Amino acid sequence: MVLESHEADPVVTDPALYSVLFENDRVRVLQYRDHPGDTTHRHRHPDSVMVTLSGFRRRVSAGDRQVEVELPAGQARWVGAQEHAGENIGTTDTHSIFIELKEPAPSPTAAAPLGPSGG
Repeated sequence: MVLESHEADPVVTDPALYSVLFENDRVRVLQYRDHPGDTTHRHRHPDSVMVTLSGFRRRVSAGDRQVEVELPAGQARWVGAQEHAGENIGTTDTHSIFIELKEPAPSPTAAAPLGPSGG
């Protein structure tokens, strides 16, 4: 089942964890904060850049796919458009910024990797 865009908005699905810092017609900037053991509901991100303000360890799940991600503070990573749920499986709080692009990708791509990527 695919969620409708308003149902899949992380600010709607998890308002205690996501907040909007800035928005215009081209981008939306979200702040994400959680604590060890916190989980998110299934939600969707468009193509985004994620900036880690704290190091974290988390599990990201989509359907039958799962990936564990561990990143230090100060990283900037591309996150291809995806729908997923997440869980803080580390021992530290997470603090990240997402810069979500509102413009469509230039051309359709194969299934994006789950979670952030370095490229």
